[in-house]
Amino acid sequence: MQKLLEGAGPFVWPLGFCSFLAVFIIVERLLALRGPRVMPAPLMDAIVAGNPGSALAAHRETAGGRIVSFWLDHRPDAEALKAYARMELTRLERGLFILDTIVGIAPLLGLLGTVYGLFVLFPDDGTRPDTPTLLRGVGLGLTSTMIGLFIAIPALIGSNYLGRRLELLSARISLAVERLVALRSHGEASEAND
Repeated sequence: MQKLLEGAGPFVWPLGFCSFLAVFIIVERLLALRGPRVMPAPLMDAIVAGNPGSALAAHRETAGGRIVSFWLDHRPDAEALKAYARMELTRLERGLFILDTIVGIAPLLGLLGTVYGLFVLFPDDGTRPDTPTLLRGVGLGLTSTMIGLFIAIPALIGSNYLGRRLELLSARISLAVERLVALRSHGEASEAND
């Protein structure tokens, strides 16, 4: 491992930073996008049953809890509630654009290392490179490219998994919002009939 890191030359630092950042974002988002932290089952059940306030106290700090609190406190129309839910979804997407950037930039940093390694092959005086210079240049190119791919591939898998997880949570939030809109319109229709 030490030899691999030494072989990447100066590109080991930006590649290492990309690796650290990708791992941090993936772990943080895996913890943040768990179902109970976004739309807990008891809260969803209460919304479907037509009594969203009954489960709100225990789940106020979740995305679903904040949507229900907004619905109860402000009596928004359907469009305002949907806009608020989109804002909550945007909060859940926090950091994923950085992960997507790492997926793209890590192989490019590796490719830059390859180009730099080829540049090292040719001395300034125009002579043919000696064997140690040749080995160092080829090693730098191959090592930096390999490390870039080692970072990008797991980051891509993590990004795809988190994107799919976010889609599932978004569907649950959309269902809850539609139910809240229906409850509000049903309640207003009942008040108009009275």
